[in-house]
Amino acid sequence: MIAKIWRESIAVARRILTELFRRKRSLIFWAVFPVAILILNGLIVAERAKIDVEIAFEQTAPTTLVGAALFFSCLGGSVATLVAEREQQTLKRLFISPLSGVSYFLGIFLAHAVIGIGQGILVYAVAAFWGAEFTGSVGWAIAIVILSIVSYVGLGFLLGTQLARRTEDVNALVAAFGVPLLILGGAFLPASFFPETLLNLAQFNPIYHMTEALSGATVGEAEWEELSGHLAFLWGFAIAMAILGWLSYRRMLQVERRL
Repeated sequence: MIAKIWRESIAVARRILTELFRRKRSLIFWAVFPVAILILNGLIVAERAKIDVEIAFEQTAPTTLVGAALFFSCLGGSVATLVAEREQQTLKRLFISPLSGVSYFLGIFLAHAVIGIGQGILVYAVAAFWGAEFTGSVGWAIAIVILSIVSYVGLGFLLGTQLARRTEDVNALVAAFGVPLLILGGAFLPASFFPETLLNLAQFNPIYHMTEALSGATVGEAEWEELSGHLAFLWGFAIAMAILGWLSYRRMLQVERRL
C-alpha cells in the first residue's frame, strides 16, 4: 500500500513539474524573485546598518528564502495548482482513476518541495557569491526548510480549497493574506528593526518563527534555548496546517463529486 502511494505521489509530482518546465515562465520568475529580493535586502541592510556586505547577506539569505521565496512558490504555487486543477476538470478525472487522494495530496507537496529546495540552493549560492559564510547546522537548516514547506503547502490547500474558486482569485488572495504577514515576519525588513509592539505581534506570525529559526540555524550564533521556542512553534504549526489542509482537501473532493 505504501509503495503504491509513493509511486502515485511521484507520478503526480512529475506531472506538475513537467508542466512547469514546459511553461518555464513560472520557474524563471521563482528564480528571479528571490535573487532580486536577496540582493536588494542585502545591500539595503548593509547600508542602513553600516555593516559589511557579506554579513548583511548572511542575515538576509535565510529571511529571503523562507519569508519570501518559499511563501510564493509553495503557498501561492499550491493554491494556483489546486485552482487550475479544478478549472481544468482534472479532479473529476481523478474520481474514475485508481489514483488515491493521499497520493495526490503528497504529490503536490513533493512537487513544491523540489521547487523550494531548488530556491534554497539558489539563494544560498548567490549569498555565498557575495562573500557570506554559513557556519551553522546544515541538518537543522534542512529541517526548518522542510517544516516551512509543509506549513506553506498545507496552508495553500486550506486557502485554495476554501477561498479560491477561479484563477483570478489567487493573486488577490495571496497578496491580501500574505504581504502583511511577510512584512511582519521579517522577510523584507529585519525583525531587529521592529518596534516593541510589532515584535510582540510577530510572536503569533509563523513566518517570523521561520525566519528567526533559519537565521539562527545557518549563521551559527544562536543558542539552542533561542531556537527551541521557534522550532516548537513551527512543529505545531506545520502539523496543524497539514491536518487542516488534508481535511479541507477531502471536503473539496466531496463537493466536487456532487457537482
